[in-house]
Amino acid sequence: MEQAYEPKIREKRWDLKREKELLETWDKEGVYKFIFNPGDNREIIAIDTPPPYASGKWHVGGAAHYTQIDMIARYFRMKGYNVLVPFYADRNGLPVEVQVEKTYKVNPHELSATPEGREHFLKLCREFLDKAEGELVNVWRRLGCSFQYWRNGTDSEEYRRITQATFIELYKRGLIYEAERPVNWCPRCRTSLADAELEYNEEETYLYYIKFQVKETGEHIVVATTRPELLRSCKALVYHPGDERYVKYKGMHAINPVYGHEMPILEYEEVDPGYGTGLVMVCSYGDQRDVKMFRDLGLEPLIIVSKEGYLTKEAGILAGLKLTEARAKVVEILESNGLLVKKEKIKHDIPVCWRCKTPIQIVNSREWFLKQLDFRDELLKIIDQIEFKPLMHKKKLVDWINSVSTDWPISKDRYYATEIPLWKCSKCGSILLPEPGKYYRPWREPAPWDKCPVCGAPREYLVGEKKVFDTWFDSSISVLYVTHYIRDPVLFEKAFKYTLRPQGQDIIRTWLYYSILRVYQLTGKPAFKWVRITGMGLDEKGEAMHKSKGNVIDPDPYVEKYGADAFRFWAAISAKLGYDYRFSEQTLKTGLYFATKLWNIARYISSFPEPKEYRLRGIDKATLAYLDKIIEKIDKAYSELDVYEPVNEIYQFTWNYFASHYIELTKSRAYNRDGKYNELEQKAAWFTLHYTLKSILKALAPIMPFITDAIYRELYGRSIHLERFPEPDRERLKQPHNLVEKVVNVNSAIWSYKKRNNMKLSEPLRGKVYLPKDLEEVAEELRDLHKLEEIEFYEEAPSNTIDVGGGVYLSP
Repeated sequence: MEQAYEPKIREKRWDLKREKELLETWDKEGVYKFIFNPGDNREIIAIDTPPPYASGKWHVGGAAHYTQIDMIARYFRMKGYNVLVPFYADRNGLPVEVQVEKTYKVNPHELSATPEGREHFLKLCREFLDKAEGELVNVWRRLGCSFQYWRNGTDSEEYRRITQATFIELYKRGLIYEAERPVNWCPRCRTSLADAELEYNEEETYLYYIKFQVKETGEHIVVATTRPELLRSCKALVYHPGDERYVKYKGMHAINPVYGHEMPILEYEEVDPGYGTGLVMVCSYGDQRDVKMFRDLGLEPLIIVSKEGYLTKEAGILAGLKLTEARAKVVEILESNGLLVKKEKIKHDIPVCWRCKTPIQIVNSREWFLKQLDFRDELLKIIDQIEFKPLMHKKKLVDWINSVSTDWPISKDRYYATEIPLWKCSKCGSILLPEPGKYYRPWREPAPWDKCPVCGAPREYLVGEKKVFDTWFDSSISVLYVTHYIRDPVLFEKAFKYTLRPQGQDIIRTWLYYSILRVYQLTGKPAFKWVRITGMGLDEKGEAMHKSKGNVIDPDPYVEKYGADAFRFWAAISAKLGYDYRFSEQTLKTGLYFATKLWNIARYISSFPEPKEYRLRGIDKATLAYLDKIIEKIDKAYSELDVYEPVNEIYQFTWNYFASHYIELTKSRAYNRDGKYNELEQKAAWFTLHYTLKSILKALAPIMPFITDAIYRELYGRSIHLERFPEPDRERLKQPHNLVEKVVNVNSAIWSYKKRNNMKLSEPLRGKVYLPKDLEEVAEELRDLHKLEEIEFYEEAPSNTIDVGGGVYLSP
């Protein structure tokens, strides 16, 4: 009597509703919960998950970036590590202030003039952030990210007290100081900016050619400049020492064409003789090059641009004008006096604020600075101890470190950020730092001393600092926050050993650089074991997504339509690590088809029990050897923090070999309805099917956690996310698997022949079929699959036959 094989998996299709059910199951079971036990022998891998800024919802590119981080976390769990992968929001800094300004039509500087007004403004910021953060959490939860949600973001008292403690520590070591000097300044945000916070927009502007009279000879020389509005602050003209056009003027003086003051004509090595006329105005300050020239030439600067972006009274006839207005007026004056030779259109890179895109100015401002120039050589050495994935992005960091020319201004004249924890005695001028360990708000709180510890002045003389930290000063200690620096020394010692920084290439010079600098200054160690750099998420046309362009793609509709696994499939397969990745709805469809294919494969295999005794046939051995080599390759790629190669290898093996060839080839043996195979050979097919399926599911689980877990629970009774990553059999790895390739060639050739001849694939192949002799051990499977009537094996290709391809010949 024929044995009935009913599938254990009853449902005929993969239902996307199962994804949401599994999310609830994972939460109830606490599958991904990080628990630290000092007696736990497992190594900890701490992933410094990028705290996203809670100013808006992710587009598909951002969502893909975080799912990739989750894939790596899941892989390391399956390799036996205790993985600490938190999610919390970056909630400090300018973006939320700008959003609140627009939403509530308020001026933060005016509103924050009083402590009560400042508190109200901060409350508005917090409320806005809470809503935005909730949207981000919903996205990563739905996508199945196994993060541990920390509600204490960078604006929490916990985080801020740690930031303040690091400031106090570095100040005591002499690495932080206060000074008044030229800084990048955003007139709209009214705060200083570090070099790393600048972006550059290419704009069309004019190069103005202006006449200057030489005092000693009375003749005119011409200078080309893009900033004629700064003429009042011009203190010298310079030329390259080798420029024969101007060497005769060395030591002479030029007369300012608008303001009439004298300026020396000097040599300067860094002047480009080919730009403009080869003569350069040295103004305070057109750009950072001017700052350097003033310093190198020993000139006394005159600042004529206010922090609000207007020209000061020092600018005389241009006083009170905005920069663009002043430029137009001074050009009009020069033209009316015959002093403007010409103006020509040029394209010019304009430095702008990275947040509001306002052109920055360079002004003198009293700020707090962190020393970084002294650490350049040490940082170049320390980053050699960090593994960069891929290595090509390391050069961006090296180039940035070599380009740093000033210390880092870490203070801001803003509000929603961590306060600088110090007071100043207005009587003796002493700078007073409190003890670390508490969150201080000096603008609001009384000083923590009854009197000045230095001069004994009463508390009312102790004035709290109103400035706050640059947001990168906070964000740069994220890896220390994650690993419980200060809070839990035992956990920190273990967790800081293997740290991973996953991030985008766009913040290499900010978040990555500042983290490496700060952690080295505080610990003397590299911040990370690994740095994983991804490219940018692009739309379907390959363009960056921006609200202003109207091409931002919301992930939610696509996740609802195709499922989280399909979205994660696209996120993994869309590009090699380090390269830009383009959105593709077609790839999402492929991901869903793949999930459906896995379900169908598993449903078929669920018809058969998993045997303990079996006798492998040739194709079983070759398939397992081939599988082990694939697993070895996938494991190595994952360990290199790559998900592109694993998903490609799993997809190709599963769809193009396991489903299309092995399963089809062994169906007759698995069912064994005519009893032609002995029981152990039948069970060998069952074993190979189950073993291969389990290996595929485990290898794919980090990338597609829903479908793999659903199948594994149905067939094997437990969560796949509690299993170890598959390990290849070392002895099998030594075995050849060339039989797999030969079988694929034969099958493909016969199927193609049938299609060419308008035959059904199930039709028998009439006549004698000649096959290579080394396929004898799979003769029965090939006979059953292709309905072959007669097979003859050859060592040399037979003559007078029809060449089907793949080593297959037919009798005519």
